[in-house]
Amino acid sequence: MKLLPLALLLTGAAINVAGAAVPRPLKARRERKEKAAVVAEQMNQMKQDGVDIVSNDKQSALLRSYELRKKKTRGILRKRQTSLSSILFPGVSPEEYASSEQIPIYVDLVESRKTQVPFEFYDLPTCPAPPKEKVKGYRKSLGNRLSGHNVKPGPYEIRVGEDKYCTPLCAVSIGGKKLKWMRQLVERQYRIHLMLDQLPVLMRSKELNYAVRGYPVGFKAPPSYTGLREDEYYLYNHLKFTISYLEDPSQFDGVRITGFDVHPVSYEHNIGDFKNIGDSIPSCNADVDVVNDPSTYLALRAGPTGEDVQALYSYEVRWEPSEVAWADRWDVYMIGSPDDGIHYFAIVNSLMIVLFLMGAVGTIMIRTLRKDIAGYNEMQTLEEAQEETGWKLVHGDVFRPPATSPMILSVSVGTGAQIATAFFLVLLCAVLRLVNPMKKGQALTAIVILYVLSGTVSGYVSSRIYKFCGASDWKANTLVTAVAFPGLLVGMFMVLNVFLGIAGAATHAHFVTVLLMFLLWLCLSTPLVMVGSYFGFRADTIEVPTKTKQIARIVPEQPLYASMPWSALVGGVLPFGSVCIELFFIMSALWLHQYFYMMGFLMAVLFILVATCSMVSIVMCYLQLCGEDHRWWWKSFWNCATAGVYLFLYALWFLSSKLDLIGFLPILVYLTYMSMISIAFGLLCGAIGFYSCFWFTKKIYGAVKVD
Repeated sequence: MKLLPLALLLTGAAINVAGAAVPRPLKARRERKEKAAVVAEQMNQMKQDGVDIVSNDKQSALLRSYELRKKKTRGILRKRQTSLSSILFPGVSPEEYASSEQIPIYVDLVESRKTQVPFEFYDLPTCPAPPKEKVKGYRKSLGNRLSGHNVKPGPYEIRVGEDKYCTPLCAVSIGGKKLKWMRQLVERQYRIHLMLDQLPVLMRSKELNYAVRGYPVGFKAPPSYTGLREDEYYLYNHLKFTISYLEDPSQFDGVRITGFDVHPVSYEHNIGDFKNIGDSIPSCNADVDVVNDPSTYLALRAGPTGEDVQALYSYEVRWEPSEVAWADRWDVYMIGSPDDGIHYFAIVNSLMIVLFLMGAVGTIMIRTLRKDIAGYNEMQTLEEAQEETGWKLVHGDVFRPPATSPMILSVSVGTGAQIATAFFLVLLCAVLRLVNPMKKGQALTAIVILYVLSGTVSGYVSSRIYKFCGASDWKANTLVTAVAFPGLLVGMFMVLNVFLGIAGAATHAHFVTVLLMFLLWLCLSTPLVMVGSYFGFRADTIEVPTKTKQIARIVPEQPLYASMPWSALVGGVLPFGSVCIELFFIMSALWLHQYFYMMGFLMAVLFILVATCSMVSIVMCYLQLCGEDHRWWWKSFWNCATAGVYLFLYALWFLSSKLDLIGFLPILVYLTYMSMISIAFGLLCGAIGFYSCFWFTKKIYGAVKVD
């Protein structure tokens, strides 16, 4: 028998049955592929056997776990499997409930994809809320107040392990404007959202293999279904709750909630003498099976002589044991959401843009500029330079302050720096799991607070640039920096808030919320801007390598690609292109009520955006200086800030192709908020472009010998 080579022993190679040496990493990889192929075949067989992906049984849970295996993988070099619950809600432990313990159901927004105007549950003609001393309420954060998420206890009584047959809740009269409004809610496909043990309520269909959050207010039936002359609207007034639970006495005491489902029913009860909760009625008791049947639908239609619709709300509860682990209970909510592979593709796409720009910048910095600088310095050493040419020709004007609105430029750059700082801090907190993006109210609160706390950055940056421009009105600069961008956003928000208040929307900000925002600006943001401005004006003026001539040089006629607005329109394409794929997922989360929790990917995209803006600004600035145009200040800002214009155009495309908004107010809400986001994005990109260009000009002119 031959001895193995020493190198083979050191690498720890394995021997296959044929006697050939197979390195252990290759063997392990091959074994993983073989196991993956076996598992894939088993999952395909389960699908062929009719196993659905939404049920709360063991087989469906296995199929869901397989479909979501990429989402459950964490790590870059050493990948490991984990649960979605630990990813979405890090640090949250299961809640165990004792037998017969009361569990509150909380009601959230009533909202629709066809409109962006949500309403509160108790704005509907429904049963009143339980007494406050009976059920603990939710604490409202600033973000919850701004987004309209006013979570309140629902009117339903749930006790662990206790099934309930049809139980009447209350009877209400629906007529006049309320009846017309309810028909409109049904027409616009509004859905009611409930929560139990932090789980949103689900409507599941094993036959159709789908699950969707919330349940509709009602449904519309066409004349071909009802036999009437026009569409008829029906109200879902009976809810069949199914609560899945896990019980394992060897592991924990009590039960854990693993599923919360609802099946809505439209049913016209025989109200009779019903007055209070607990009163028995013939159509709602243990002997009646309440089901959807055309003969018993509750129509949202006034009586022959205009009588109100009499609606009795009722519910029933069924507890079902489940083998689904508590850690896997969120799997069904993430079915259908994009894979992590798409996010990786977005980052690779953006990296290709960055690599292309790095090549362009490398060519300029290493080859062209190095050659130019060496040539210029050699000519001055040999006293052969008769006349300067190229970008060195404008060395006496390149640091001439802008003649047009230096204050607006300094404020815009300072505000962009503040937005960039706040955005980075929010993402950093999310990556470090200090902020949970699944809790939208918490995330919005973090955005507002961190933006306010970043006011020192805007004051310092704005004052430094304004002082370099030779201006002395530091009070006006500080005031405009503190007021301009927040004032613009607040102005747009207040105009929109008037319309939301008229419509009675849940997102209408009340006086207390507006007062709180005003106090944040007056007592925290403005003083921090003043502190930053104070240190900025106290600091020495930014030093530059060349002196500015007294008389400005005449700028020759520029080629089309280097003149405004064409240079700005060209420059904004690449920064927007580097984020457009990730932007689709963000907008889907904002406007299509999907989940977005990939903060690590978003942080990577932010770094790519900074690199793209910097390189675009440097390339455009070099081309401009080679054309003997020293007016780079505003151009460097607009060359990247126009990415905000492309973002707004993308928002218009998203509105026309992905959204199906109905009415003037939903479109106004969408365009107002997307305008705010586009302006902020443009300021962020413009600030990055300006500072990159400033750094570039200081570097190249500091490397040449100038008389």
